[in-house]
Amino acid sequence: MKRTIDLNSDMGEGFGVWEMGDDFALLDYIDSTNIACGWHAGDPERMKNLVAAAIQKNVHIGAHPSLPDLLGFGRREMAITPNDAYNYVLYQVGALQAFIRAQGGKLHHVKPHGAFYNQAAKDINLAQAIAQAIKDLGDGLILYGLASSCFVAAAQKVGIPLWQEVFADRRYTPEGYLVPRTQANAMIETEDEAVEQVLRMANEGEVIALDGSVVKVQADTLCIHGDSPSALDFVRKIKPLL
Repeated sequence: MKRTIDLNSDMGEGFGVWEMGDDFALLDYIDSTNIACGWHAGDPERMKNLVAAAIQKNVHIGAHPSLPDLLGFGRREMAITPNDAYNYVLYQVGALQAFIRAQGGKLHHVKPHGAFYNQAAKDINLAQAIAQAIKDLGDGLILYGLASSCFVAAAQKVGIPLWQEVFADRRYTPEGYLVPRTQANAMIETEDEAVEQVLRMANEGEVIALDGSVVKVQADTLCIHGDSPSALDFVRKIKPLL
């Protein structure tokens, strides 16, 4: 039985005159886009234009909410409560929904960004608050969350669909979390190694952690980081292999 893997990419992560990534070219190769909602990056014009392009190219539109950390690109951890997490999701996703509805589209999923994502992956209370916000937004929205993390239990408890996410260019801890970017060897720099990791996750349902141990993962959706200089070349290479 054949199974498919959704290819997603974080997009709209420039701000004002600052550009990051070739978003519009990448839309031709991915299945889902996660659009920044203004708290770590993004602005209203980018949100509007990316929504229009995604609708035209039949790409699933997702919201990419963050901690309120524009200076730190949403990658700095913050001490927040589950109530904060719930409010952050509603506030940011609601903004993107306005642009989507104005153009006749439909929101497909929500994927938290950066530290917001990583903190919730380890904290069931934060993960459950995010899941509850997604449920309350309605329309059967899907949560994109780290495979084998707290997102799995949170989605099950709240009763929303979850697509478990894996990463091509990130290394994993023995517990199944992403190695923090602040640590050495957090990123996979070579294209061949990234392809090897993706194919192992897709075919074997596992990834090799930083210490050499094997971590089981379910690969429903694969993240291609749109801010990487080689993102376009990589997605062109990996898509036919999947």
